[in-house]
Amino acid sequence: MKPPHKIKHMPLGLNRSHVLAVFFILWTITLSSIPDNLAVISDYFSFFFLGILGALFANATGAGGGVVFIPMFNQLGFTDIQAVATSFSIQCFGMTAGALAWFRSYQKETQPLATWQSFWPIIMVTSLTSILGLWTAYLSNIHAPAALHESFSLFSIALGIGILVSVYVAHQGKPREKAPFIDLIALALIGYFGGLITAWLSVGVGELMAIYLIIRRYEVAFAVATAVLVSAFTVWASTVQHWLIDPQYYWQVILFAGPGALLGGVAGRKVVSYLPARRLKIFFALWILIVGISTSGIPDLIKSWWQ
Repeated sequence: MKPPHKIKHMPLGLNRSHVLAVFFILWTITLSSIPDNLAVISDYFSFFFLGILGALFANATGAGGGVVFIPMFNQLGFTDIQAVATSFSIQCFGMTAGALAWFRSYQKETQPLATWQSFWPIIMVTSLTSILGLWTAYLSNIHAPAALHESFSLFSIALGIGILVSVYVAHQGKPREKAPFIDLIALALIGYFGGLITAWLSVGVGELMAIYLIIRRYEVAFAVATAVLVSAFTVWASTVQHWLIDPQYYWQVILFAGPGALLGGVAGRKVVSYLPARRLKIFFALWILIVGISTSGIPDLIKSWWQ
């Protein structure tokens, strides 16, 4: 397989290495200005690696990093709103880095390909309706039908099964080249209801969008790239709610997980370039399924049977 194009420059003519250097200099300055910073580093530095893992997975599959973050935050005793707000904030780092990497890859490699000609129409339609769904939940005060961990586990199990099924039932053959009108309508609906789910769980729209595109025989890389960009627009649209209106994020976690997510977001695209499409789908599905089952009541139920 042809190795991925090495991304040296970012949009607007910026040099990626310079941007990363400036970011980490500012991060170091911020960290050094915090009172009792050695204790903060000792207590929270491990979240740097959580950020890498979450963003790597998110940007290699199109799923939001919340698939990794939410179960961990639940285990650590975060409240539901703290977990969601912190997950959204970390994803602003990781999904942005991943979106820029995928955008640059599109500019350099895939833009001339017939199978990528619907790249922008799909992103625009799904992003707009996703943000609309997100803010419908916020402004109308629409809550999830169950507690965060229950909603998350049910969503993950259903999604994992759906992706595994799609691997075996999706039609084989030539990848779809242009999105028909029916796909744009379907993606608009997926965007809206995915935005609602994302408001509750900090994940949703990217996963639903990716699985739909895979089932509809779009290239896996295309499905992942568009899902990453839509997720990036969606998580940034949440910042007004979680940074200004109701700021309940855990800043110490973000301080370390955010930079980790930045690195993981850059690396995520390269994973897709090297993994076979079928293997990536199965890995994606099994990971989500395992996370969903482990955060549900199924392990406790099985344990009670053996006692």
